Amino acid sequence: MKILNEKLFLSGMLVLAMACNSNADRDDSVDSANDMNDKKDTSGVLAPSADTMATMPVDKDVADFAVEAANGGMMEVELGKIAQQKAGSQRVKDFGAMMVQDHSAANDKLKSLAQAKNITLPGTIGNDAQKDIDDLNKKTGMDFDKAYMNMMLSDHKKDIKSFQKAADLKDMDVRNFAVETLPTLQKHLDSAMAITGKK
Repeated sequence: MKILNEKLFLSGMLVLAMACNSNADRDDSVDSANDMNDKKDTSGVLAPSADTMATMPVDKDVADFAVEAANGGMMEVELGKIAQQKAGSQRVKDFGAMMVQDHSAANDKLKSLAQAKNITLPGTIGNDAQKDIDDLNKKTGMDFDKAYMNMMLSDHKKDIKSFQKAADLKDMDVRNFAVETLPTLQKHLDSAMAITGKK
């Protein structure tokens, strides 16, 4: 009987460990935030339930933009901190400091805005962005500088397109946030182009 109980206990522990590991592989803060916001989106519901009526409805396009912007902003801050430590060039270190300062300020504004709009933002950096950070963190000196600045060039081009598109969203507060943030993103892109010598 004792051996049977021990086998059952070990089997149960193995199943629990496997379940935890598979959840860890799948859980992504960006996906989780998007799932939460999808549940709050009542635009396609013909007859809202008591659950959906209890919370303020969320516009999917607005929520998707906010989640993407929050994840990107957190990544920029984290990479900026790394750049201040690992970059070989003072210009790249200074660029990293600018990223930390400007994106931290934008992230704070976005958090306040999301809270007012009942939008769930990711609490941590998403898996894809974290992989980019981990890959970049393995580099040092001039190798780091080149990879980081090329990433910043590419990211800020994408960010500007995303924020320009968000300037046409229905929600006036989110539109204003996007429009007010665009000049800062353009400044970052201009700096990245100047440092890399690329357009």
